[in-house]
Amino acid sequence: MRRALVNTVLFPALAVVAALAVLYFVRRCRRRRRRRGGVLPSHGGGARADRYQAGGSGGYVPGGEEALVRFPGGETLTVAAILEAPGEVVAKSAHSTLYRAGLSAGEAVALLRFVRPACAAGAEEAVAAARVLGAVRHANLVPIRALYVGPRGEKLLVHPFYAAGSLRRFLQEGINDSQRWEIICKLSIGIIKGLDHLHTASLKPIIHGNLKTNNIMLDADFQPRISDFGLYLLLNPAAAQEMLETAAVQGYKAPELIKMRDVTRESDIYSLGVIMLEMLAQKEVPNDRQLNARDIHLPASFKDLVLERKISDAFSSDLIKQSKNSGKEENLNAYFELATACCNPSPSLRPDTKKILKRLEEIAR
Repeated sequence: MRRALVNTVLFPALAVVAALAVLYFVRRCRRRRRRRGGVLPSHGGGARADRYQAGGSGGYVPGGEEALVRFPGGETLTVAAILEAPGEVVAKSAHSTLYRAGLSAGEAVALLRFVRPACAAGAEEAVAAARVLGAVRHANLVPIRALYVGPRGEKLLVHPFYAAGSLRRFLQEGINDSQRWEIICKLSIGIIKGLDHLHTASLKPIIHGNLKTNNIMLDADFQPRISDFGLYLLLNPAAAQEMLETAAVQGYKAPELIKMRDVTRESDIYSLGVIMLEMLAQKEVPNDRQLNARDIHLPASFKDLVLERKISDAFSSDLIKQSKNSGKEENLNAYFELATACCNPSPSLRPDTKKILKRLEEIAR
């Protein structure tokens, strides 16, 4: 009787334990294969990118794959280093989340931008765009170190981390009045150099599409570096359009833009003009969701002042006083005129990057 009872209770229990052990082992093996993934080596130098099959299901192209496209500065990165990096959320948007992460390979700290699968472009389209964007290198641009494409369509972009933060944060904290004019000139020249590289260094211009103070990073020496250029190319049309609508609400959208696919060099110049005005006044652009997306969205505090050329009301009295004391009043007026020219409602009347750079260098003397 006792033996029958043991057989009835013990054997089924042992069978359940054995089944759970097998299930755990299988899942662990699959997870390891998925983390190792496939690697798309750097595409630079004309080298052919070999594609390796990876385990797991639901891949981003037929057959199921995950991949890592690496660019200069990210040669030592691995899928495991990126996916297992401990990180903290830095910022969130409708289409992605930005993490500050510690990597076990390459740079000690990096920024990881996770693009949600529901917002991301197709894998092949995203990889093609990333290869173009990842090849861009300039002292005033934030480089892409790598792009990870996951088996469920998720995308992870790896960038360097800049401890000084964004231009937006810098303006919020305030610029030392004694150095304000010099810093404004240095920032403006650096930003336009980076934008000029995007617009003119390649046969086909690279349009930023979402230029704003939050997308300009600063190093310890106040050297600006434009980030997120061409990010809309990694998004599906709906997410890209939502990005444009957010830019409209924030005041950076050129008045002629209706669709994100219509972004141009001229629309980037408009956004630049708004940034230049922000730096002069250290005021943020509006956050009024009642604005009409087709309006001319200059910062609310500037719109009428720009149209009426009331420069004395646009800046703080300290900046005007400093410019007078240093003999830079004409330079300040010229800077204001250049910024408003960039915000001209007519795209054809906005100056290009070469003209802006030349004029800024003259103003900064």
